[in-house]
Amino acid sequence: MQAQNTLTSQEKKEGWTLLFNGQNTNGWHTYGGKGVGSAWRVEQGALHLYVPNRIGNKAANGGDLVTDASFTGDFEFKADWKVERLTNSGIFFFVQESPAHKNVYDTGLELQVLDNAIYEGADENKHRAGDFFSVANARVREVNPVGSWNQVHFVMKKNTLTVSLNGFTIHEYTLNSPEWKQRVAASKLKDAPIGKGQYIGRIGLQDWGSPVWFRNVKFRRL
Repeated sequence: MQAQNTLTSQEKKEGWTLLFNGQNTNGWHTYGGKGVGSAWRVEQGALHLYVPNRIGNKAANGGDLVTDASFTGDFEFKADWKVERLTNSGIFFFVQESPAHKNVYDTGLELQVLDNAIYEGADENKHRAGDFFSVANARVREVNPVGSWNQVHFVMKKNTLTVSLNGFTIHEYTLNSPEWKQRVAASKLKDAPIGKGQYIGRIGLQDWGSPVWFRNVKFRRL
């Protein structure tokens, strides 16, 4: 069985790198700042946002994290995530960190990470686990129970974006298609860089004031 936060010899040959080494927060910093807040803890091989008291949309000494590295071109990304009851979080792609974008969600495409019980009984929206926040619903909802790990696989290749969750394809879009462009134009990201067709930038992890865990965060250029 493969150890957590490691690469097999095959993965190394394929060009995979670890964005989280399972030991510290090297390679990450707070969006718009420096260093990593103490609420982000490395525990049992996972990056854990520690929130003992939920009193808003940011953890005390937390903050959204982004990779030190900025990425261009085609790539593949994998990560495991786990939530607590009523957790709300997300993974961001194509984050362009600049003073022009005060918040990470003003610039990045967010793949929702959360406990869907938050919206129990609510009308359909684009805010549930696996959805691209405000842009697109997941095709299917195949989320593991709260407290269990979920595996996300994100691929950008030849202008096509494909996402799977727990082995099920939940998104597949051609980025220059009229449908995708209309979705972005009608979303909260219409003025973001991706609204101008700029699919480059950092990867981010959201602090929305509730506990979340990440591990096996991997990336490779295609």
